[in-house]
Amino acid sequence: MERLRRPGDGCPWDLEQSLDSLFPYLREELEEAAEAAAEVQRGEAHPDDLRAELGDLLFNVVFTVELCREKGWFGMGDVVAGAAEKITRRHPHIFGDLSAATPEEVERIWNDVKAAERGAREPQQGSDAE
Repeated sequence: MERLRRPGDGCPWDLEQSLDSLFPYLREELEEAAEAAAEVQRGEAHPDDLRAELGDLLFNVVFTVELCREKGWFGMGDVVAGAAEKITRRHPHIFGDLSAATPEEVERIWNDVKAAERGAREPQQGSDAE
């Protein structure tokens, strides 16, 4: 992706992309991957079709992260680490001391953790936080 975006010898189309211009492609690839998954599940398509669509989706994620890296916001390692931390945090019945015997209990725990995360991110009223 860095090569495709390199000024001077990169791809002219890739060089002109922005977050705004990429997100329609990301949505499109997600829809195509979902459609391929459904078709594979119904036996109407080969798993390679799903593999290809997931590759297209992944490429768009990599492209989006590269734009963010160029801005100095974060890189792929940060995205992967954040995802791993979130999955670990939202599965305390696996990685912590809670237990869940049913999918419904797992969903309740997931929603509780997610709500706590949202609460922690909300600015505190009356605080002098910088």
